[in-house]
Amino acid sequence: MEDEGTRGVRGTSADRVPGPAVPPPPSGPPRAEPPADPGASWRGQPSAGQPSPGRAPAGEPGAPQFGQPSAWTSPPPPPGPPPARPASPPPPVEQPSAGAPSLAAWLRTPRPPQAPGVWRFGFTPRPAEQGEEVSDRSLLVGAVITLLSALLLWSLWRNGYLPYRLVPLKLFTPGEWWNPGTSGGPRTIEGSDALTVYEALLFGLLAYGCGRIGNFSELFRRHVVQRGQPFLALAAAVAAGLTQLLVWKETLPVVRPVLVLVAAVAGGEIYQSQTVVNVIYALIAAAVLYPFARLGRWRELIAARRSGSEPATADDTPAPTTATSADQWPELRAAGWTDAADTLTAEVRTGRMNDVDVARLRHAWTQATRSPDRLAPFAEAVLRTGGAAALHPSGDRDLPRRTARHDVLTGQVRIGRCADDPHNPYARRSTGIALDPTLLGTSLLAVGPPGSGKSARLVRPVVEALGLRALAGQAAVLAVGGTGAPVGPDEAFDVVVRVGNPASAHDLDLYGGTTDPDEAAAVLAEGLVGDVGSLDSRRAATVLAQLLGPYRTAHGHFPSVPELRELLDGTPAALTALRAALEAAGQQAMLRELEARARQAGGPGDPAPALADRVALLDRPAFAGFFATGPDARPFALRSLGQYPLRVRIDLPERGHAEASRLLTRLLLAQFTAITAARTDTTLFVGLVLDDATHAVTAETVRGIRRLRSVNAGAVLTLRTVDDVPEALHTPLLGAVGCTAAFSGITTWDGKRFAEAWGKEWVETREVAQHTVFADQPFTRALHALRKLVTGKAVTTDAVTVRQVERERWSASELAYAVPAGHAVIRLATVEGEHAPPLLVELGG
Repeated sequence: MEDEGTRGVRGTSADRVPGPAVPPPPSGPPRAEPPADPGASWRGQPSAGQPSPGRAPAGEPGAPQFGQPSAWTSPPPPPGPPPARPASPPPPVEQPSAGAPSLAAWLRTPRPPQAPGVWRFGFTPRPAEQGEEVSDRSLLVGAVITLLSALLLWSLWRNGYLPYRLVPLKLFTPGEWWNPGTSGGPRTIEGSDALTVYEALLFGLLAYGCGRIGNFSELFRRHVVQRGQPFLALAAAVAAGLTQLLVWKETLPVVRPVLVLVAAVAGGEIYQSQTVVNVIYALIAAAVLYPFARLGRWRELIAARRSGSEPATADDTPAPTTATSADQWPELRAAGWTDAADTLTAEVRTGRMNDVDVARLRHAWTQATRSPDRLAPFAEAVLRTGGAAALHPSGDRDLPRRTARHDVLTGQVRIGRCADDPHNPYARRSTGIALDPTLLGTSLLAVGPPGSGKSARLVRPVVEALGLRALAGQAAVLAVGGTGAPVGPDEAFDVVVRVGNPASAHDLDLYGGTTDPDEAAAVLAEGLVGDVGSLDSRRAATVLAQLLGPYRTAHGHFPSVPELRELLDGTPAALTALRAALEAAGQQAMLRELEARARQAGGPGDPAPALADRVALLDRPAFAGFFATGPDARPFALRSLGQYPLRVRIDLPERGHAEASRLLTRLLLAQFTAITAARTDTTLFVGLVLDDATHAVTAETVRGIRRLRSVNAGAVLTLRTVDDVPEALHTPLLGAVGCTAAFSGITTWDGKRFAEAWGKEWVETREVAQHTVFADQPFTRALHALRKLVTGKAVTTDAVTVRQVERERWSASELAYAVPAGHAVIRLATVEGEHAPPLLVELGG
């Protein structure tokens, strides 16, 4: 396919779980070469020391055997001492950064249930939405005016210019303490002490009110706290020193009121001891310093300096961890398998396990609990091999490289974060966006031009996530793309089919591995002529069934591509030989089928010529022998996906054979929907990823996609434009998938279809009409001038009109022109019916 978004791909995030620890290098001479990889033949790849396999016939070494006993059931231990635990596998090619959390901390990190698509790993909700912030100018001017007003008021109080200032105090104290009159001062020492305490209380109330009215806390947060350490601690220290100076100069009424209160409670004789006085002074100094120490976070700064690490800021807090013992394997302990739990706990703490091992063992334990006879073999396998128990048949414990952040416990893969945009709900802004099987089970359609990032930032992360779940025994994945498509290296897959490449280890079964001629005919007809609107796919299936059934009865297998082309063309030699074989076998029913095909051949509306023309696209020298059938053939059948946790990649020759590639894509999509819908065991999630679904969607496959969510399967389809699908299928396709993504750069025509599919919502609109107020009186004009100085705006009156209107969530023009590069608008839905509104997502964020 095209190189979509491969430029500027972001690397793996630093907080990924580290892989298994690497054993130290041996001190002695190097050992002999290890034996061949036992999972190489299962993957269809050469083992160590063997040449690259070609098209070996079935039964030769290297041929895939999918009918072997399940690898998830561990055999009983052999007699004698248990074998030594195998060494840890080598780490992945791409190592995480040094700051990655340990596996135990990764297990204890909370994953609270959230709305569809929210990245749950260490999720912390956003603080409540606040109103419109005051500008820095208004905040600073307001604080200065409040401070000057408070100083003026305190000066008037201290100099006795405020009338009736002592009336409240005289109401609660004896009258003989005061001189006559409302303004009379204290007569006795007790009155002076009461006045001192009274002034201190009033000063405290004045300071508190000044701080609230002037919004000094917001000013401190914006211009001091947000700068972080050490500026925060230094500013708090300067403020503390200035405050101490004012306190001991008795500019601030603190020392005398405290001494008066202590004397009133403990008696004046307590000051006869200089030690007691020093202690009181020390307590006053400590009480003044304590608030500044809290504001400056001196304790955290000192602790960080001692540990040699950087102190945490308000915007860089670590993800919270729970106090649960997830790394203690409580499910095994509750069932009584304490030894196995202790073994796995030691594996976690020593770093010999990774996140895939944890997910695989948890899944294997869940499967074992459904069959009590499998509990003992599972526990014994854990005691023998530790974290390497219940391995994937390939023997892999991780992918060779990850390009996205994964949380294997929840099955999520992070593809970006919600942009801080008014289109997104406030609670979702800046939160991570992730995909998981509950979302992929509804299928996903992504539309965007080449270079918008569909392949690198959506397709590959999804393929990686399904590959990791396959290694954990919980999913199977089929990735289909052109040669060189960025869906992952060969080492990340168990089966790699390169159509048209002679070095491919596998052929492709055009019939999907079925033995029923009618089923094979229906799927093959959909792949061959499903996109031809003038042909009825049911008639085409009937024609194919009239040929496939007799041929299989006569030869024991379906015809190859050249033989099928000859039968569809009505070649006399091919039909005569088939008829003779059926007569020799006495198959009268199949002879009637063949005679019916002969009578209908050449009639009006006969689909056989169209089928022959499409089959001729595959009957090319580049595909010679690739779609072979019979005992010597070595095809890969899609039916294996529903039975084993396979990782399969199919490369199509799009550059040299574009029409054949589209035919095969359409055939694979039809086979996938038919096979997954017919399977009885749906415990394994099966995912299909088409890197380019151009001309691959038909009416029958749309109906099949709609049925996938009920059989624990899903498909991911990417298109350059919706017009790559027949116009009659635009609405059915957008209605069949639960998740849709519109990438930056789409046209207004595509945007219109998404806008219609996403619907409308009721929004509240506010229309404000501002009218300037002109004052007539001098005093009023002075007040307006002061207000304009503080706010920077003229004095106006607002006429507000509030209405409820119904608007599109995203209009066609906004989708075409308002989505920035590297972004996409994504709408998500789960198989349970939960859904999220369309969100503007920064891909890779």
